[in-house]
Amino acid sequence: MNNLHHYKSLFFVGILALVLHACVPVKDIRKAQTHVPENYGTTPIDSVNTAKTSWKQFFADPYLIALIDTALVRNQELNIMTQSVALFENQIQAKKGEYLPFVNIKGSADVEKVGKHTRNGAVEESLHIDGEEFPEPLRNYSVGLVASWELDIWKQLRNEKKAAVLEYLSSVEGKNFMITNLVAEIADAYYELMALDNQLDILHQNLQLQQNALKILKLQKEAAKTTELAVRRFTAELQKTQSETFEIAQRITETENKINFLIGKTPSKISRNSASFLNIPIDSVYAGIPSQLLENRTDIKKASLELEASKLNTKVAKANFYPSLGISAGVGLNAFKTGLLTKTPESLVYSFAGDIVGPIINRNAIKALYKNANSKQIQAIFEYEKTILNGYIEVANELSNIQNLKNVYAFKEGQVTTLTESITLSTRLFTSARADYLEVLLTQREALEAKIALVATKKDQLMANIHLYKFLGGGWQ
Repeated sequence: MNNLHHYKSLFFVGILALVLHACVPVKDIRKAQTHVPENYGTTPIDSVNTAKTSWKQFFADPYLIALIDTALVRNQELNIMTQSVALFENQIQAKKGEYLPFVNIKGSADVEKVGKHTRNGAVEESLHIDGEEFPEPLRNYSVGLVASWELDIWKQLRNEKKAAVLEYLSSVEGKNFMITNLVAEIADAYYELMALDNQLDILHQNLQLQQNALKILKLQKEAAKTTELAVRRFTAELQKTQSETFEIAQRITETENKINFLIGKTPSKISRNSASFLNIPIDSVYAGIPSQLLENRTDIKKASLELEASKLNTKVAKANFYPSLGISAGVGLNAFKTGLLTKTPESLVYSFAGDIVGPIINRNAIKALYKNANSKQIQAIFEYEKTILNGYIEVANELSNIQNLKNVYAFKEGQVTTLTESITLSTRLFTSARADYLEVLLTQREALEAKIALVATKKDQLMANIHLYKFLGGGWQ
């Protein structure tokens, strides 16, 4: 008879689970599109990929390597991110413990006095324990173990733990992505600083040329070969160049302090060798094949892990529609005198209970949570696809940029050579009264602008290589 009652109970629970399962809303969600083209435009297919190279091998400048090493230890934002990763790691332990039994030790002591002219008081008045009158007031002492366990029959708690693991791994990839950006940002600022040094040096050289030209002009004015207007124009040009030197000096200070901020230091001089800036070789960066972005770029891996976590969170939200089964038990000692606590089996108490709870009416809240989980999963799909597309376009753009900058640098280098020769020629012609002073003035200005533009193009070439290395997924290794 007892077995029949037990089977009826199980049958009822099964029917209840089926009814609740049938009432769970279902939403179709498409798979993420991870296809990328076989190559980057016209770039030949080659599996060699510079992203696999460590940043210590990618950069050759010892000063730059020292700066990056310092930043990886002292950068505040990176250290904040490291603590965020630790928080996600702690969440794994918390989620892991939720689907294991909880066992607590419990002790209590209380006293109770009831009125005699009550039912409880009248009953206690006539009671005797071990030949003694029922104690008044009644003291109660207990100590024991209490256990509770929610049976994870729908894998809700285990899925929460798996989602926490994926979120932790996602945070690790987020930290690696920050390292990639930090390495690139320091390298950008370092080459910017070297370029500014060279531009300042060019301005100083041009100042010397302008001062010499002004001296010649003044001598010619004294000899009545030119006018005061020419002297004034040359003086104004000299003053313009002098003001530009102070502007560059300010930019140098700001760029140095930007680097100091990134490496977690107060303002100080940044060591570098700017004299060889224009001779820094532009090494080839090998892009590999687009599909390698999925394994090299940390932001893509982060988006992929977040997508997997969102799928598990959807399962967790779906499990809220199903009944939960809990078990609780306790064992201990209970008596109205502390001396009787150790007297067993008289003071021994224990309990065991099981309960099943499932939502039937007014499930709007859990429906909303489930819909939100589905919407977040769809968002994660789009975010993953967007990150892949963005990565591919960034690499394609930078490959084109590198090639175009190579051509730009070649022409600007020729322009600088031509205009530098023109300065000497225009000065000679002006001295022999065969050229106007404006020709000398314009030639010097054009040569100055060309030299500064050449330095800027060299800087852009170096930064393009850094950016391509970053876009391919390098820099965090």
